[in-house]
Amino acid sequence: MLEIEGLTRRFGGKTAVDRVSLTIPSGQMVGVIGRSGAGKSTLLRMINRLTEPSEGSIRYDGVEVTALRGKALRDWRTRCAMIFQQFNLVQRLDVLTNVLVGRLNHRAGFMGTMGSLVKRFSAEERAMALMALDRLDLADQALQRADTLSGGQQQRVAIARAMMQEPKVILADEPIASLDPRNSKVVMDALRDVNKRDGITVLVNLHHLDTAREYCDRIVAMQAGRVMFDGVPEELTAEKVREIYGVSEAEFQEAAQEAV
Repeated sequence: MLEIEGLTRRFGGKTAVDRVSLTIPSGQMVGVIGRSGAGKSTLLRMINRLTEPSEGSIRYDGVEVTALRGKALRDWRTRCAMIFQQFNLVQRLDVLTNVLVGRLNHRAGFMGTMGSLVKRFSAEERAMALMALDRLDLADQALQRADTLSGGQQQRVAIARAMMQEPKVILADEPIASLDPRNSKVVMDALRDVNKRDGITVLVNLHHLDTAREYCDRIVAMQAGRVMFDGVPEELTAEKVREIYGVSEAEFQEAAQEAV
């Protein structure tokens, strides 16, 4: 279980995330929605400790994540994988090597170039990476350079890399913001499959309300750093959207899309 209590982050005089408290059972898929600047990305980055909280607590299965240092923090970042909007792949390397990068935290003290990386992994690890790619319909692209793939394919490579970490939690920060509708569906299907088949907790930041309703067990709506709604998709009605954001659902979608 992931427990967040009073989580706050300030940047100078601006409060980006303001006293957020959430309890997320293991295996839940949670969509976090909000306009650009609502605090969604900062919230996810704090959970992974890429951004340090100004105040508050993050606990996972009773362990205080905000207190972790050194190897314990590296272990947490292995258990809590991040997926980014811009994929964060090494474009000049092949797909298989990019996926194997997800095993780095399982290999203490790796030293060497990225190009020599694939030779240092075991046959079992390479087979594991190929299985992850096959599951995402990318096995045929394993030896292609990452920069030859479409945006949707690159995002699926990022999901395969996250799976290689054998995480308990996946944090997906706007994973479909730069994708067309067809590729968005493929990526969201992949995230839901990982969630349902493997029981991995997934928190995904989204601009599209309909996508959150379709794929997520629970929706958290943020505005100006605060949680304004936390409930099941059926409860996030058009009236509730207007109450939270002061605009119609169509206007919210239009403004969110323009911000991407």
